[in-house]
Amino acid sequence: MDTNVVVDVGIYSWGANSYGQLGQGHVEDLLLPRLAEDGARHTLKLTRAVRSLSGGGGHSTVVSDEGELLVCGQNHRGQLGLGHCSEVRTFQLCPLIGHRASQVTCGWDFTLILTDRGQVLACGSNAYGQLGISEAVSHSVLLRPVQALNEPVISVSAGLRHSLAVTETGTVYQWGLGLSAQARRALSPETVPEHFTSKSPCQVPGLGHVISHRVAAGSAHSVCLTAGGDVFLWGCNKHGQLTGTKAFLPRPVLLDRTALDGERVTDIQSGWTHLVAQTESGRVFTWGRANYSQLGRTEPTNQCSGGPTTEATSQWACVPSEVKVLCGATQIVCGSEHNLAIVGRRLLSWGWNEHGMCGDGSKTDVSQPQLVPDLRPILIGCGAGHSMALCAVIGPDGEWKSSGDVEIFSGTF
Repeated sequence: MDTNVVVDVGIYSWGANSYGQLGQGHVEDLLLPRLAEDGARHTLKLTRAVRSLSGGGGHSTVVSDEGELLVCGQNHRGQLGLGHCSEVRTFQLCPLIGHRASQVTCGWDFTLILTDRGQVLACGSNAYGQLGISEAVSHSVLLRPVQALNEPVISVSAGLRHSLAVTETGTVYQWGLGLSAQARRALSPETVPEHFTSKSPCQVPGLGHVISHRVAAGSAHSVCLTAGGDVFLWGCNKHGQLTGTKAFLPRPVLLDRTALDGERVTDIQSGWTHLVAQTESGRVFTWGRANYSQLGRTEPTNQCSGGPTTEATSQWACVPSEVKVLCGATQIVCGSEHNLAIVGRRLLSWGWNEHGMCGDGSKTDVSQPQLVPDLRPILIGCGAGHSMALCAVIGPDGEWKSSGDVEIFSGTF
């Protein structure tokens, strides 16, 4: 066994911090990464212990390899699952009595937790039925099981105000009214399909011929990735995030692989209105909304206008195109309109930067992936307007507190 291990790691955070979502103990935005309060490290004993980092509109979550859940930030709707609605400015353990978390996904003001037994727990706002629970409550400060999902779940995703899940049999479910208004406007006078209007998990039609194994939700669209490497898209197409020219897709539509040079997709990530896909050869393609530079590529000088809406979404942005500097990325995550990636042990960021979430010390949007200096990333995560990274820690003498190469962590989490 390789004995070259990192002896001290910690969670760095930066960007929007109005509710203490950075876990820093205060509510000031940070334009540069800073090590979060020591409470997170002491509580989790972070020595190769973190499985995932994720965030919502104003809250953050950390999942340990042991299935523990740490939370902080905005909690006005009980989205931290702590039994109260008070803001939390440093990471605290969320009690998962009898459960272990394997995945956590955050919507704007709600949270979904997938346990190691395939059960989904939910807390936070239920104003749009996004918790998928039977109780007619406006919000829940406690974790509640999504009982209508009566077979083990393998993937969950929280959109702005809707939710997705895929079960071990490859069946995809959707619930929450987050897309219903757009669906009514786009499909009138036709009837809106049930999966856009259900407050409990409803099977998404048109996917019975494939085995889905991962889902991703945007602000008003949905995505699933199949075991065979195909991507299906449905929902709002206002910004060309679903490709094509239709303003709304009521049923899942297959993404033409020719746009990806015929390659299988191995990973798909969604921001609010843009998508990032990685293929079997490691290439990375982006498409969708581009006005905050969230695609990581610049507009061609010979662009042609047009697209699915009267806002004249540029045709170049609606077509998947490769961002070559991201080839071989070991992890990519999306915030609402910004992104992080680990490529060759380096942390890259791009997109919306109003609150400093790109970590370059400025508030200027970043047009192409750029290095976030002075960090040795192991694992990354995004909230809507903030960023997090598990990294090797710099000691007081200015040296990395590591006896080896951080690369040994690849594939651990």
